[in-house]
Amino acid sequence: MFIVGQLFASLAMLASMVFKILYFLLVIRIIMSWFAADSFSGPASIIYTITDPILAPFRRLPLQIGVVDLSPILAFLLLSFLDSFVVGLLQHFAVQFGSGV
Repeated sequence: MFIVGQLFASLAMLASMVFKILYFLLVIRIIMSWFAADSFSGPASIIYTITDPILAPFRRLPLQIGVVDLSPILAFLLLSFLDSFVVGLLQHFAVQFGSGV
Protein backbone atom coordinates (compact mmCIF):
# COMPACT_ATOMS: atom_id res chain seq x y z
CA MET A 1 0.00 0.00 0.00
CA PHE A 2 3.01 2.27 0.41
CA ILE A 3 3.34 2.48 -3.38
CA VAL A 4 -0.26 3.66 -3.71
CA GLY A 5 0.41 6.27 -1.01
CA GLN A 6 3.47 7.48 -2.91
CA LEU A 7 1.40 7.63 -6.09
CA PHE A 8 -1.17 9.87 -4.39
CA ALA A 9 1.62 12.04 -2.91
CA SER A 10 3.14 12.44 -6.37
CA LEU A 11 -0.23 13.28 -7.88
CA ALA A 12 -0.76 15.90 -5.17
CA MET A 13 2.59 17.50 -6.00
CA LEU A 14 1.83 17.41 -9.73
CA ALA A 15 -1.62 18.95 -9.22
CA SER A 16 -0.13 21.68 -7.04
CA MET A 17 2.44 22.53 -9.73
CA VAL A 18 -0.25 22.64 -12.43
CA PHE A 19 -2.34 25.07 -10.36
CA LYS A 20 0.73 27.27 -9.71
CA ILE A 21 1.48 27.36 -13.45
CA LEU A 22 -2.13 28.36 -14.16
CA TYR A 23 -1.88 31.17 -11.57
CA PHE A 24 1.31 32.37 -13.25
CA LEU A 25 -0.21 32.26 -16.75
CA LEU A 26 -3.26 34.20 -15.57
CA VAL A 27 -1.01 36.89 -14.11
CA ILE A 28 0.92 37.10 -17.39
CA ARG A 29 -2.35 37.38 -19.32
CA ILE A 30 -3.55 40.20 -17.07
CA ILE A 31 -0.28 42.08 -17.55
CA MET A 32 -0.45 41.51 -21.31
CA SER A 33 -3.94 43.03 -21.36
CA TRP A 34 -2.58 46.24 -19.84
CA PHE A 35 -0.08 46.68 -22.66
CA ALA A 36 -2.31 45.59 -25.58
CA ALA A 37 0.02 42.76 -26.52
CA ASP A 38 -0.54 41.04 -29.85
CA SER A 39 -2.66 38.00 -28.96
CA PHE A 40 -1.75 36.29 -32.24
CA SER A 41 1.99 36.07 -31.60
CA GLY A 42 3.44 32.69 -30.61
CA PRO A 43 3.80 32.91 -26.81
CA ALA A 44 0.76 35.16 -26.37
CA SER A 45 -1.38 32.79 -28.42
CA ILE A 46 -0.36 29.88 -26.19
CA ILE A 47 -1.18 31.85 -23.03
CA TYR A 48 -4.57 32.89 -24.42
CA THR A 49 -5.32 29.30 -25.49
CA ILE A 50 -4.56 27.96 -22.01
CA THR A 51 -6.31 30.69 -20.00
CA ASP A 52 -9.42 31.22 -22.17
CA PRO A 53 -11.23 28.09 -20.89
CA ILE A 54 -10.62 29.25 -17.32
CA LEU A 55 -11.89 32.80 -17.89
CA ALA A 56 -14.72 32.06 -20.35
CA PRO A 57 -17.38 31.03 -17.80
CA PHE A 58 -16.73 34.16 -15.74
CA ARG A 59 -16.80 36.44 -18.78
CA ARG A 60 -20.45 35.50 -19.33
CA LEU A 61 -21.31 37.12 -15.99
CA PRO A 62 -21.69 40.91 -15.65
CA LEU A 63 -18.36 41.44 -13.90
CA GLN A 64 -17.13 44.61 -15.57
CA ILE A 65 -16.93 47.92 -13.78
CA GLY A 66 -16.20 50.44 -16.50
CA VAL A 67 -13.18 49.09 -18.35
CA VAL A 68 -12.08 46.88 -15.43
CA ASP A 69 -12.85 43.18 -15.86
CA LEU A 70 -13.22 41.34 -12.55
CA SER A 71 -13.45 37.86 -14.06
CA PRO A 72 -9.76 37.05 -13.35
CA ILE A 73 -10.38 37.63 -9.64
CA LEU A 74 -13.10 34.99 -9.64
CA ALA A 75 -10.86 32.71 -11.68
CA PHE A 76 -8.11 33.10 -9.05
CA LEU A 77 -10.61 32.31 -6.28
CA LEU A 78 -11.82 29.20 -8.11
CA LEU A 79 -8.28 28.03 -8.82
CA SER A 80 -7.34 28.59 -5.19
CA PHE A 81 -10.36 26.59 -4.00
CA LEU A 82 -9.65 23.76 -6.44
CA ASP A 83 -5.96 23.78 -5.50
CA SER A 84 -6.79 23.43 -1.80
CA PHE A 85 -9.49 20.84 -2.37
CA VAL A 86 -7.76 18.61 -4.93
CA VAL A 87 -4.28 18.74 -3.38
CA GLY A 88 -5.70 18.29 0.13
CA LEU A 89 -7.76 15.31 -0.98
CA LEU A 90 -4.79 13.69 -2.71
CA GLN A 91 -2.58 14.28 0.33
CA HIS A 92 -5.26 12.77 2.56
CA PHE A 93 -5.32 9.65 0.38
CA ALA A 94 -1.52 9.54 0.46
CA VAL A 95 -1.55 9.51 4.25
CA GLN A 96 -4.39 6.95 4.29
CA PHE A 97 -2.33 4.61 2.14
CA GLY A 98 0.81 5.01 4.21
CA SER A 99 2.93 7.61 2.46
CA GLY A 100 3.21 10.07 5.37
CA VAL A 101 3.25 13.30 3.33
